[in-house]
Amino acid sequence: MLRPLPMMRLSVVVLERDERKVLRELGRLGAVHLVRLGPGPDTAPLAAHDRTAELTHCDNLLNRIESLRQRLELGALPESALEPVDLPLGSAEGSLRPLEERVSADVERQEDLRRRLAEASAAWRQVGPFRELDVPLVLLGGSAFLHFAIGTLPAENLPPLRARVGPNVVLALLAEHEGRRPLIAITSLSSREPLEAALKDLGFTRETFRAEAGASAKSLADESQSELEFLRGRVEDARTQVAALGREVAQPLADLKRLLAMERALWEAEQYFPRTQATALLAGWVPAADLPLIRQHVHEVTGGRSILQAVAPEDVPEEEVPVLLRHSRFLRPFVLLLENYGLPTYREIEPTVFMAVSYLVMFGLMFGDAGNGAVVAAGGAYLLWKGRTVAYRDAGLLLLMAGLASVAWGIYYGSYFGITEIGGRRLGHGLLGGSPVTLMLMAVGIGVVLMSLGLVLNIINRIAHGDWITALLDKFGLAGVVFYWGMLAVLLAMKFTDLRQWPHAGLLVLLAAVVPLTVVALKAPIQFFLARRSGHGVHGSLGESLIESAIEVFDAVIGYLANTASFVRLAAYAMSHAAVLFASVVIAKRLMAAWPGAGGVIVGIIVVALGNGVAILLEGIVASVQALRLEYYEFFGKFFSGSGQAFKPFRLAVTE
Repeated sequence: MLRPLPMMRLSVVVLERDERKVLRELGRLGAVHLVRLGPGPDTAPLAAHDRTAELTHCDNLLNRIESLRQRLELGALPESALEPVDLPLGSAEGSLRPLEERVSADVERQEDLRRRLAEASAAWRQVGPFRELDVPLVLLGGSAFLHFAIGTLPAENLPPLRARVGPNVVLALLAEHEGRRPLIAITSLSSREPLEAALKDLGFTRETFRAEAGASAKSLADESQSELEFLRGRVEDARTQVAALGREVAQPLADLKRLLAMERALWEAEQYFPRTQATALLAGWVPAADLPLIRQHVHEVTGGRSILQAVAPEDVPEEEVPVLLRHSRFLRPFVLLLENYGLPTYREIEPTVFMAVSYLVMFGLMFGDAGNGAVVAAGGAYLLWKGRTVAYRDAGLLLLMAGLASVAWGIYYGSYFGITEIGGRRLGHGLLGGSPVTLMLMAVGIGVVLMSLGLVLNIINRIAHGDWITALLDKFGLAGVVFYWGMLAVLLAMKFTDLRQWPHAGLLVLLAAVVPLTVVALKAPIQFFLARRSGHGVHGSLGESLIESAIEVFDAVIGYLANTASFVRLAAYAMSHAAVLFASVVIAKRLMAAWPGAGGVIVGIIVVALGNGVAILLEGIVASVQALRLEYYEFFGKFFSGSGQAFKPFRLAVTE
């Protein structure tokens, strides 16, 4: 539980003719993290196959499938359950081309009808406002004595236009249409320029119609409307036809996409492994518990024509060993929070269980209210029950557990939707009504425990890596533990006793502070001399190492103080949450007192509900973020590198 799963380094020599079969079986099992190898005396003399051309062709086919999906306006393609089989690219091309031809004909017809419909709609928008004008348009533009302006004007600009044009302009007005006023302005040729200037200033949009013999705006509008209705029917028929075609070809496209994706994965994997003239060397990592299964399946698929070796990674740098975490259902949501920070390296302690317990404790303390916690837990239970994906169900489980933690703290505080007393009797130990100092001390106590745990885990990690200098002398090593716990002991002694009456008070301070800080200061010089003695190369000088030591000591003192004080925020946010609930209850009581009867009760309930809604939404987010911050910076920062490489098994699966 406290370590990543044990891994084995896998090497499999297979005949080249069996390579695809073995890769296909490994991809079906999804239990091997493949590793790219280069040719050489320790592997195989020939380089891996170059599959660039095949991968490019495959990507082109997949892009064409995606283009078809978009042209058919399909959502996600349906699931495909096809097993991996050999799919030559020529065969895939032959399967895809007829589908493309069918789709192109129907979709292009639909697109042409949509284009014609858009043009007809534009024509209707132009001529529709003038359909009352049953006058041949040819009469409105060919006079040798008069000037005509046909178009639309913002309705509110009609009065200013009347004021500017004067009596020598005739305005023929039509019914207002979509906030604009269609009109025909008629004036003499000599008054043309003042009219045009006024129209331009007031937002006039000129319309120009085709002046066919005898055509009027009314006839053009009727013709446009008829064409519009006709095209709408044709477009709907085409849409129905394309939708039916989409339903028909969706599954073949999904199957072809799955097979191509699996082929692509196989081609990409073939570029990982060096070879001889007749064999290939496959390499990867496999969880130790899955090794017997992998061995059995490789033996079966090759008919025994393979050599499989698996060795433990004792001599492999830990950053090269992939990390796989497997936990119970209840811890899995916290793995997601852990992975947001990073993964442990292969030989580091894996802190999910510690994170789960501490996160719930801190969240519950900050968000402590039995009613609010019950609401959050109910929401989590609903997601856990109805969630369609693993991520949603894990989020639901996390909310459920966080809500239950809040319920537990709420019962301790005696807070139920902000109600802390009934009939003058307090329901619990209280929070705002209790001692804020006690709450802050409780929060600091949680911080001391969590930080101390981080220091102990760091010492264990350093010893596991053989880094005894850091384990003993680092500010987060044994010397740091002695300093931190020693100073806590001094502070507790000062709280409950008078140190001046202690015969060896000075010795206590010396052992608690001066000695461990001196040890921390010795770390850099000791590492400097050891590096120079070993001949591995020395970076910097002794003077620089002494300066580094002074900075390390200063950082240790300030860091421990700041990190511990940081946990006071637990109490601060707990009081903030309680204050919001308390305020809503007080306001509700005053409204009920000012408005006796059922109306006052209803208003009071609404106020309490709104106050709790704000608290659940805002304070819930704040509490979750702050608890996570304390985990990442105050706890993980003591021991956890987060630089592990994730175990990514080779799978033959399609992900949307």
